[in-house]
Amino acid sequence: MPIEEATKRLPDNAYTTLPPGSAYRPVIPSPAALPELTPRSVGWGLFLCVIFTVASAYSGLKVGQVMEAAIPISILAIGLARLYPRRSSVLENVIITGIGGLAGSIVAGAIFTLPALYILKLDPHPAQTIFICLAGGCLGVLFLIPLRRYFVRDMHGILPYPEATAITEVLITGEKGGSQAKLLIEATVIAGIYDFFITTFHVWKEYIDYQFVPAVRTLTERARVAVSFDAISFILGLGYVMGLRSSLILCAGGVLSNIVLVPLIWMIGSHLPDTAVYPGVTPIAHMTANQIFRSYVRFIGVGAIATAGIFGILKSMKIVAGSFGVALRAFRGGGVSVDERTDRDIPIMTILLGVIVSAIGVGILLGSLTSAPLVIAAGLGLTLVFSFFFTSVAANAIATTARNPVSGMTMLTIIISSIVLLNFGVSGTTGMFFVMAIAGMVCTALSVSGQTVTDLKTGYWLGSTPAAQEKIKFLGVIAASIAAGLTIVMLAQTFQFGEAAAGDTRVVLPSPQASIMKALVEGFMSRQPVAYILFGVGAAIAVVMEMLEVPALVFALGMYLPLELNTPALVGGFLSHFIGKRESGVRERAVVIASGLMAGGALGGVLGAAFRLFPKFSEDWIKTPFYDNEVISQILSTLFFAGFCAYLWWRSTRYSKEQL
Repeated sequence: MPIEEATKRLPDNAYTTLPPGSAYRPVIPSPAALPELTPRSVGWGLFLCVIFTVASAYSGLKVGQVMEAAIPISILAIGLARLYPRRSSVLENVIITGIGGLAGSIVAGAIFTLPALYILKLDPHPAQTIFICLAGGCLGVLFLIPLRRYFVRDMHGILPYPEATAITEVLITGEKGGSQAKLLIEATVIAGIYDFFITTFHVWKEYIDYQFVPAVRTLTERARVAVSFDAISFILGLGYVMGLRSSLILCAGGVLSNIVLVPLIWMIGSHLPDTAVYPGVTPIAHMTANQIFRSYVRFIGVGAIATAGIFGILKSMKIVAGSFGVALRAFRGGGVSVDERTDRDIPIMTILLGVIVSAIGVGILLGSLTSAPLVIAAGLGLTLVFSFFFTSVAANAIATTARNPVSGMTMLTIIISSIVLLNFGVSGTTGMFFVMAIAGMVCTALSVSGQTVTDLKTGYWLGSTPAAQEKIKFLGVIAASIAAGLTIVMLAQTFQFGEAAAGDTRVVLPSPQASIMKALVEGFMSRQPVAYILFGVGAAIAVVMEMLEVPALVFALGMYLPLELNTPALVGGFLSHFIGKRESGVRERAVVIASGLMAGGALGGVLGAAFRLFPKFSEDWIKTPFYDNEVISQILSTLFFAGFCAYLWWRSTRYSKEQL
């Protein structure tokens, strides 16, 4: 088959497990030579990376929502491909998406931590701000490369990769054209318009909880049993790509947290009406279900995620050991070559050198904060260990649910780092800066590693050269780090982060995640107790899941994430189960539609975030007369979500050979 025709269709076994002894053959075979790393692909990738980084930094600090750049940029890449006499190849579009997609991941690492330094009045130097992002981003890429074969190749058909699936479908459907492209555009436009209006303006409720029903309200008030539902198309598409098993396990974790643990904690705490139980700050008897979840149950989820991550590392250690074995043989024998272009990574010796250089840079940064060698060594060790540890956690989480537990892992980093440094006698403002610098690098590393594994999986399906993808990641990390660091520095001159300070007339950017991290590090540096029991309960739950041979990380993510994000994914999972029983043409169309729902939802979110950049923006710019009427508003939202389900079923089952 000519290459031009091959680029228009994914192999039939792209999303299924492979029989023993067989191998996946990508869209672009290994011997083929298509343009990949070109000035066009690298230039557009860097340009879009910088633009999305600046916009994401502001919107993230203002509303706590980071623009997910990869899917929108993959759509832009399809459009940009038509601007040139020689249409860009699908591999060039992978490069554009891979570089540009780093915007959201670098920004997530930056805004979760760095603004806390300004809230604490520590005012970091611009070079420190940029370097924290740069070091974390480089470590995230470097630590993931040895794990590529395990997560991308060996787990083929086992891990669903929802976001990578959406990006791949966008790119391959753009190549294919015809009815499939029209179907993708149709789903993208419908979902984009809907998600934009429901998440940006007051048209009808995005979240459904049916509290207007007396029985439901009574159950919530008397037992703190609260069920909620985020009725947007993006999560429906996400759940479809995840499949029924993964979405069931994810939702089961949410059920344990919200239907079991929250009511249990409230029942016990209701007998202490005037006493606050640490880490909560108000009596449990006076807390809502959401407050109990955030004050107690979320820490159980963090413990479960951390323990599940340990199991994930143990399972992948064979691959990591094999990678270092290759490095040792290369060092002794002068090099080992990989014949397959589509299985060729950056040389392992280069990775080791990169880790050493990054470690030296981290040591210099920490050395600028303290002159104690043991403290510097401890900080360096914490940074490297956590970055490597959470790389596997992030890769597994993204590959399964497209959700990266950034905030939970960053909180865990702050807690453990604070305990270690306090034992070294480091406290006060120096200790806070030290801990937040470590947390910033680790947070960026795990965020970047999650985006990188998505990009590498996309390239695996389409036939990219992994080494080429890995090389340009470092260019993207540099561009995004400079853009994110300077944007935060400039915003800090114009705005105040967190809460308004007395006598400061500057406009406030709430910086919700950084405010949480600031409160956490401030509390620990004040030697407050640690909720070890909550973390331990989470760890025990993860162990039980592993004993039952249930994917512990997926279950733990369900425990940690708000229930409203899990329940609509379960609906998508059930649709996937029933549509999966139909003929292959129906299944193919359904994946295209689900990818369009994800792409449209991401575009709607980006557009909504862009609107929030306007100083006078208000969600009341568009407000329906019935928005505040919970009965009408929530019923409408329910009907529209049901309409998306019907649309996915109806459009996918309208299949005939003439349509493909």
